[in-house]
Amino acid sequence: MKKLGKCWYSYPALILFVLVLAGCTSTNEDSKEASLETPTVSASNQQDEESEEKNLPDKEREDNSGSAAESEKAASNHSEETPADSSETEEPNQSSEETTTSDSTDTYENKVHDPLTGYSAEEIEYARVWLQLGPNQQIDGLYVRHIPAGTPLEPDYFPVVSYPEDVVQLSGSRIVDGSVTYSSNGDGTINVYSVPLPGRWFGGSPAPPEGLDEDTMREDLEDIINNTEHVYVNPGNDEAVKKFIDLINK
Repeated sequence: MKKLGKCWYSYPALILFVLVLAGCTSTNEDSKEASLETPTVSASNQQDEESEEKNLPDKEREDNSGSAAESEKAASNHSEETPADSSETEEPNQSSEETTTSDSTDTYENKVHDPLTGYSAEEIEYARVWLQLGPNQQIDGLYVRHIPAGTPLEPDYFPVVSYPEDVVQLSGSRIVDGSVTYSSNGDGTINVYSVPLPGRWFGGSPAPPEGLDEDTMREDLEDIINNTEHVYVNPGNDEAVKKFIDLINK
């Protein structure tokens, strides 16, 4: 009787243990089924996406490819515009070089077309002085005589007054052409001495007239020295100046 009572009390515990085992087994099976279903669903989703891409309308695919091409073209244009900016930056330097070249060309052309190129400053001065002050412009030759300081104005009969500075005497090939005697100041101006050619002091007579004394002649000569005329020499016409330069008797 006691054995039967113990068995009766052990049945509920055994039933409870069986139920617990059954619950654990069911939970493990659900986990396995869920893990098996997950990759299946992922593969199915990937297949659906590929199918949708294939089923896209042709126009939409063309739009997508066109957008990509336009993006590539815009990037290419941007890369090509970058060196253009640098070339624009170089334009001022190029313009400066062109200006310098143009100025050099103009200077060269001016030298080439200048009629006085190749002539000395002294030759140009002689020609300009005669062009402005020469008594006769229709001369056959231009003669230049350099007279040093201390030379008497009239050396033949009255060597009593001398030039205080170096002077230049210009004359033509004939007596009628006259003469110009001057000293240069080096600033475009000259001092003109009112003296005749040698041998022409006495109005064309080779000797002074009777009764002309030394004191009177000295006074006249000193008056010439003390009353020179200060004259600015005009540049004149280059072609006319060149004509007289070519007539200088060297």
